[in-house]
Order: sequence, then C-alpha cells, then structure tokens
Amino acid sequence: MTTSKKTTLLASGAAMVLALPAMAQDALCGGAGANGQWIGGDQAGSDVSTAGTYMEQMALVLLRNEYVALFDVTTPTSVRVEAEGRGGGDPVIDLRNAAGDIIVSDDDSGGNGASRAELDLEPGTYCLSMTSYDGSPMTGFVRVGTTDQEALTDGLGMADDGIEDVSDDIDPFAGLGATGAGCSDVQNFLADGQPVDGLLGSGISATASVEEVDAWGFTLSQSTPLSILAENPDADPVITLYDGAGNYLAENDDFDGLNSRIDMTAGLAAGDYCIEMRALTTDTLPITVSLEPYDAQAALQQSYDDGVASPPLDGSHPVTSLGALPPRLRQDVQSTSDNQWFSFEITQPELVIIETVSGSVGDSVLVMFDDFGREVAYNDDANGSLDSQIMTRVLPGTYLVGVRQLSDGQQAPLRLLFERFVPAAQ
Repeated sequence: MTTSKKTTLLASGAAMVLALPAMAQDALCGGAGANGQWIGGDQAGSDVSTAGTYMEQMALVLLRNEYVALFDVTTPTSVRVEAEGRGGGDPVIDLRNAAGDIIVSDDDSGGNGASRAELDLEPGTYCLSMTSYDGSPMTGFVRVGTTDQEALTDGLGMADDGIEDVSDDIDPFAGLGATGAGCSDVQNFLADGQPVDGLLGSGISATASVEEVDAWGFTLSQSTPLSILAENPDADPVITLYDGAGNYLAENDDFDGLNSRIDMTAGLAAGDYCIEMRALTTDTLPITVSLEPYDAQAALQQSYDDGVASPPLDGSHPVTSLGALPPRLRQDVQSTSDNQWFSFEITQPELVIIETVSGSVGDSVLVMFDDFGREVAYNDDANGSLDSQIMTRVLPGTYLVGVRQLSDGQQAPLRLLFERFVPAAQ
C-alpha cells in the first residue's frame, strides 16, 4: 500500500485508535460522533474538499463496538470512503451526516471483504463508522478522499470473487427502459409498468437468479414509504436502489442473516426506480425480491428479534425478569432464530459472566444491553466452540441479555449460565 505523508504521520503518531463504548453522547451525527476522531488529526486538517491528498487512520475495533472518523466538506465534493481489514478482517461502514442520518452503508464493495462507497457530498460534517461484520476484534484502515485521489481498495471489479463492480459506472437512464451499466435490461415487477404503490398492501414479489434478472424496476405514483427485501441466504444477495435518473439512493447486504433489506422510511417520491441485484456466492440461485409498505412498528419488533436493539421494559415485548442476579443462576431455554430476552439487576460494581451450553447442538449468539439501550457486549463462538460467552464489568443498574440461534429457522435447546464476581475488598 502506498502511503502519503499525511497517512504516515497518522500511523506513526497517536493514530492507533481503540474503539470503546461511548459513555456519553453529544449531538454530532446524532451522537455517533461522541468518541469520533478527526481523520486529519484535527478539524482544521480534516476538510476533504481542500486536503491535497487522501486522509487515513488505522483503528482497532473490539467486540461489536465501532471506530468513527470525522471529516468536513466545505464545498460540494465527490468523495470516496473506504475501510479495509487486516488479517482477514471484514469491515462494514456507515456514513452519517451531521443530523445522524445514514446516507450510505457498505460491506463488500471494496472487494475481498473491504468496504467502499463513492458519492457527492454537500458542505457539512460527516461521521464514517467502521465495525466488524461478525463482531470479532479487528484492525483496519479507514480512508477518506476525493474520487480522483488514490483508492485504498481494489473495488469489486478486481475482487477475487470475480464479481464485476458496476455501481460506479451507472449512466443516467430514462424510466424503466434503462440501459445503464448497473441497471441494464430492467425487468418490471408489473408487466404493464403501472405504479405499484396501490398494490403494496398485498405484497409484490418476484423470484429469479441474478443471471436471469440483474435489475428489477418499479414505478410509484405518489410519495410512499416502503421496504425492499431480497431473500435467499445461499445466494447472499446485495441490493442497490437507484432512482430514474441513475442516482444512488441506498444499498444493503446482510440485514437479516445473509438476506438483504432496504427501508425507505421517509418515503420515495413519485417516479421510476431500479433495484440492482448482485449475489456474493453465485449468480445462478433464485432470489426472491419483494416490495412491502414500510411498517415502523414491525421494523422495531424485528430489531428486537434480531438483537439490533433491546426491547423496552414496559411489557410491550416479552422479557423474562430474573430479578437481582444471584452469584450463580441457571436458565434453560428452547432457543430459536429470534432473540429471547432476560433482564436482571446489579446492585454493585462487579464482573458478570454469561454463557450458553448447548452440547454441540445449534449455534448460539448472545447480546447484552444496559437499560438505556446501549449495547454492552456481544459474542458468537467462544472457547473454540459454537457456544457463546460474555464476560464484562458492570455498574449497578438493570441489564438485558438476548439469546438466539444464528441461522434462520434454527431451533435448539440450550442452558444459560449467569455468574457474578464481586471484587475482593482492598
């Protein structure tokens, strides 16, 4: 990798950033920038519009925490954001604007597990977060620069998986007869090309392999919040949404296991749209693509089932209360792919260990939150097995732990073991 002077200074100075959980939130990027690092060393040196070369930092991400790089844009600029893991690390990036809205997410568009996105940014402050896809500790490089500066990653066009990256080559296209590189030969969900918004209540879906259909088109007659789903974990689909002028709107890979989902919560304006299809395993397996009306309550419930967020303790979602946690507690669970939630109370600072024992049946995942909804710990596959273990220091308060099976539809009996250890008196 060729390094610039700016990169060398960051890497040899205090640029090995340890990503730790945020203990306090501020308003920057909706709170995501609370523990962020200015990628150019300070705010004055982190203006991508005026920097003479790209800016880069190296970061260590522990557990399921994230590293956040901050940068400014002072004039409209075409920007490339990238993250590349070391030693087999698989980074995922989210780019947020100053209000905290995610404007782009990416997992593998950099090729070979790296992340990459290119987009035009208006003046403002932005937060680029990097996480580890599977939650394991990871060292990686994050780079921000203009699209005419040297890239950190190869892009999918040069990836070992042989998938061609066409997202950067999309030309504007007119309606659903698009012939742009990323949305060529668009096939409509409705053969007559009529608007779909009046039919979303009953669900609209189609099934085909990427080899058969690499882009699905649809039309809206009015502003409509909707969800786009692509399902077949064996194919590992990736979906990218463009408007009728070829403008990038959103992308997703691995929202639910290896299935993908895009939620356009604010609504899509009336017009034509194209869903570009890719498969990270093989182009020959069928993928079911669906359009549904966006349901905020259903999306919230799904986030609890997936462990992306913790449920409230108001009785609206099932949570088993364990009360004040004793020194040792056993809980038997018939686990499924949806999280089952337990709450417990801690009365003094101590060490808590939570582990699953399955007898080599299933593949369990544990996630733990505090009562403010902040993720405290996450684990999958501990101690050389498919069982999970969380070991973390906690302060007095209420905590929630969720346990589930990693694969969709999987069920397995397991035993949850809770242990707590109080520090010896000094």
